[in-house]
Amino acid sequence: MNASLFFLPGWALGRGPLNAAVEALAGQFIDLPGYRETPPIADFDAAVADIASRLPAGATLAGWSIGAQLALAIAARHPDKVGKLLLVAGTTSFVQRDGWPHAMAPATLAEFAAAIRADAAGMLPRFVGGFNRGDALAKEVTRQILDLADPLPGAEVLDTGLNWLRDVDLRTDAALVRAPTLLLHGDADPLMPAAAAQMLAALIPGAQLELLPACAHAPFLSRPDDFLAAARRFLND
Repeated sequence: MNASLFFLPGWALGRGPLNAAVEALAGQFIDLPGYRETPPIADFDAAVADIASRLPAGATLAGWSIGAQLALAIAARHPDKVGKLLLVAGTTSFVQRDGWPHAMAPATLAEFAAAIRADAAGMLPRFVGGFNRGDALAKEVTRQILDLADPLPGAEVLDTGLNWLRDVDLRTDAALVRAPTLLLHGDADPLMPAAAAQMLAALIPGAQLELLPACAHAPFLSRPDDFLAAARRFLND
């Protein structure tokens, strides 16, 4: 195990979809608040501080999707804890804001959140299928993720994550990151568009961006060999 590599999963799905990639990189997980045995935390800033408190100094921190947002905030606010930063399908803002057009419309997220509150289990296949649109292996990757996903956390935990996606804007934080940073991103990601990754990479001093072709929101499953090769180059550099 690479004792210094810690990986934050994405919303709703837990460790399962990432297990093979994290194992191949000899890393370990830090679960999001409210997942598995981790106590829930409603406030994003408090969650950032809590996760940072569990990291050793100089850790390599990675995250997928909302996990990448948490990792980005930790690197900005607790620079002593993060020696390298790996952001997978990351963005500073999940929804559109002034000056940040490459994101979901707030009304679309509100509709999705209402549907999740009504029937989370029924909506999960639509959510996963949606974020794989445009991937060359969309059906296969969707099936894998649904097969591998952890059991859903409670409704309040899901709602907390959706509130973070609605409210969090990390553009100011991004400019404060000093750790060497790699963004690994599918060039066809419909959830976190490639243009958002390009804008994020420009905000983080010295960041590298690697776009994986014909790939959507889960590059570690769609292009596992390319994903691992790029991650290893960065981690071993």
